[in-house]
Amino acid sequence: MFWVLLLLLAWAAAGTACTRLCLAAVHAAAADADARGHDLTLYEAAFLSGGPRRVADLTLVSMARQRRLLLAHTGWATVVDPRGRDEMERTVIGAIGPEGQSRIAPVRADAASAAAVRSLAERLVDAGLAVPDGARSGIAAGVRQVKLASVAVVALGALALLAPAPSEMPRHLVALWFALPLALSLSCLAIARMEVHPYSRWASPAGQRLLGALNRHPGGTDERTYLTSVAVRGISAVGEPDLRAAFAHRPVGQDEEHRLPHRRD
Repeated sequence: MFWVLLLLLAWAAAGTACTRLCLAAVHAAAADADARGHDLTLYEAAFLSGGPRRVADLTLVSMARQRRLLLAHTGWATVVDPRGRDEMERTVIGAIGPEGQSRIAPVRADAASAAAVRSLAERLVDAGLAVPDGARSGIAAGVRQVKLASVAVVALGALALLAPAPSEMPRHLVALWFALPLALSLSCLAIARMEVHPYSRWASPAGQRLLGALNRHPGGTDERTYLTSVAVRGISAVGEPDLRAAFAHRPVGQDEEHRLPHRRD
């Protein structure tokens, strides 16, 4: 009855992997919430759409359109008004540095990793609008484990069928017994594919519903509508060619020759 031991191993592998995936999916679903009464701010919409980097980009574009920050097509940011009107603007100004001028690329990176953005992310997670850090990774790891368990079940079944040890059980019935844990694993993967797909990298289903409502009813002034588009779609929504070029610029060699013409003393 060597094949019975292999069957028990197959059931153990399939059962453990499917249980882990189900627990990860339940943990992710627990973050969902009915947030219909929550009005997204532009920073919140930016984070749910594109994460920390999108928040930094929105802040830079907003300050540039108010002429409180100059974003040159050569890829430099220059502070015009050093007084930030909110925490994110103060974070961007701090990332530019005391000289009041810096490359845009490191400013975006520093602002995206700042405490202000982490605090924003925590508030959205607590509200059930953003996906917790471990939710997506837990589901992905669970799916990988179920796939490995499926392969293990097939391998154990093949070993049981090819084993030379005599067995009173006909081989087609042995294969049928191994088909049961394999069916469990494959059905678990199919259900996970249908149930987990609504999650994006940043927004939970509740957050995605609010983003959908924001897209349908942007509201507000023309400036608010413009910044909403940038928050949701990113730099691709920026209409000004020079401003879009400022984000797309990549330094090639020495940059000092481009720096002085954009200084404001």
